[in-house]
Amino acid sequence: MSFLSLLVNEPGRQVLMSGNEAITRGAIEAGLSYAASYPGSPTAEIVTNLGRLAKTHELYAEWSVNEKVAIEEAAGASFTGLRSLCVVKHNGLNVALDSLVSISIGGVKAGMVLVVGDDPAAHSSTNEEDSRLISKVAHLPILEPSTPEEAKQMTLAAYTLSERVQLPVTLRCVTRLSHGSGNVTLSLIQPANKKPVFKKEDRFVTHVAFHQAQEIKLAKIREAADTLPFNTYTGPEDAKTIIIASGPSSLYALEAVQALGLAGEVGVLKLGITWPLPEKFLLKHMKHAEKVIFIEEIEPFNEENVMALAAQHMTDIYPIQFFGQHSGHVAGPKGPGLGEMDPDIVKRSIARVMDTGVAEAEAAVATTNAVSAAGVPSAGIPEREMAFCAGCPHRASFWAMKSALALDGRNGVVLGDIGCYSLALRRTGWSLPQTMHAMGSGAGIANGLGKLDMFGFNQPVIAVVGDSTFFHATIPALINARYTSSNFMLVVLDNETTAMTGHQPHPGLNKNAMGEDVQGIAMEDVVRGLNIPVSIHDPYDVKGTVETVYKLLQSEGAKVLILRRVCALLAAKAETRPRVYVNQDQCIGDDCGCNRFCSTTFSCPATIWDPKKGKAVIDEVVCNRCQVCVSLCPQGAIKVEGGDQVAR
Repeated sequence: MSFLSLLVNEPGRQVLMSGNEAITRGAIEAGLSYAASYPGSPTAEIVTNLGRLAKTHELYAEWSVNEKVAIEEAAGASFTGLRSLCVVKHNGLNVALDSLVSISIGGVKAGMVLVVGDDPAAHSSTNEEDSRLISKVAHLPILEPSTPEEAKQMTLAAYTLSERVQLPVTLRCVTRLSHGSGNVTLSLIQPANKKPVFKKEDRFVTHVAFHQAQEIKLAKIREAADTLPFNTYTGPEDAKTIIIASGPSSLYALEAVQALGLAGEVGVLKLGITWPLPEKFLLKHMKHAEKVIFIEEIEPFNEENVMALAAQHMTDIYPIQFFGQHSGHVAGPKGPGLGEMDPDIVKRSIARVMDTGVAEAEAAVATTNAVSAAGVPSAGIPEREMAFCAGCPHRASFWAMKSALALDGRNGVVLGDIGCYSLALRRTGWSLPQTMHAMGSGAGIANGLGKLDMFGFNQPVIAVVGDSTFFHATIPALINARYTSSNFMLVVLDNETTAMTGHQPHPGLNKNAMGEDVQGIAMEDVVRGLNIPVSIHDPYDVKGTVETVYKLLQSEGAKVLILRRVCALLAAKAETRPRVYVNQDQCIGDDCGCNRFCSTTFSCPATIWDPKKGKAVIDEVVCNRCQVCVSLCPQGAIKVEGGDQVAR
């Protein structure tokens, strides 16, 4: 029902929506015309939905080649008078920062909203980061919703605020909000301005004079911040202890105060705008407080800014004590500034400061941590490791690289990248990558290693990227390799989709974000255009892939190997699928010379060791019929029958 509700124009109707859907709805109600993004969790669903709604609402939605281009496109639309949206995750904001700082200085015309999805605890990321610090550096106002309803309302307010001060406005979300659900009240979908024009007198440039104008705009926002309805205070008007929180942490704080029986004693001040601060609102409540507790994710952003404000008004609010990450009273599961908040952690933090219910709060959190450490929730769900999907072509690719490097014998280096193939750091990828940074970084690092022969470095170097990452951030590194004659091999794991974030299209495919047919760009043509040798191989042909990788390792200079096979999850939707099974009569089980090869050495998630039989069995529900195991079994005991069989 929630996606269909994005189409409904019935003001006042309440529907259940996720945070991402609520932001989508808010943008549509605001009269959005142009949306650009690069796929990234936890916010990928926003442009996915906008792409599906593009025709109905006469808007344009795009999966851009990277976040820098996406934010530049959104700014361009704003310059012509069209309301625009750019959606990124915290890592993507880093990519866009160069342009974002300049766009902020030069200003915008029509409302431009930047949705940033932070991922505390790195649920779907390789790291966690607090994007508020970057938005502050870029001099952008920051709104932080705590519920899907607020997410929709703040999206509407962000467009109004953006046009009032002619600055982009950041809407900062976290994973729990983006993927959580709640009731949202629909408003009227406003007609959008669909007549873009770039006037001759318009100027959007960076210069010291425009920097001065930017500071004036921030001063206006500071004045407006106190009047925003998203800043609220709950509790006694003269509370001696107040909690300052933002985003979902404000809900945890309210819950903790009730659970600890402190509702008549402690006030909760929720910041809807966290930069610039609503100064009058804050000072009003800090004047009656003796203790202030900060609850937020991830960094002590509110804590530091509020304490700086308090220092400026010390004579008005002294004496007052501050408790937060700096004092050590508030900490994530791994320490201050690390990981996400939850009700138990907040309960414990407040109890420490208030010296009430400490034992009960500590016991609750200890139980939670014990369950988390064991990896088994109380519901009794069996433990599962993070692993490649059964049948994932990337597993075959990494196995081939592992085998070829062993044959080469020169202690080759594998440089990783972020994406679903980052799971190669774990057991089912044999922990092969030795570096993992930002998108395309492996190829950049390989450029450096590939020029160290003059110092006696002779280890072969393989940089691994995905097909979407190839277009996003790898081409400049290839240009550099061609220009400098750097010696390394780039392996592109081409599974014909952006699998990590939900199978979005990229420039190498023949579909765009709105489902339209387009002419994709063959990455091998791009490589050939740089006059770099390129080979293409099917990773399911493991023997052939090992031979190809080994041969390329013996050659000098930059070279590219594209290992192309569609994502196993997409392939699994095919109507005709073969059956893969273990012939128990042929399997020699415990006597296998390769130490239970299929279940241990090759580590297929669909292959299970049956201790009663002392043999391997295949979970045919989990198995994606890649048939790689058929060619690798040293005893030839794994068989395939029916359906589409892979030629060997």
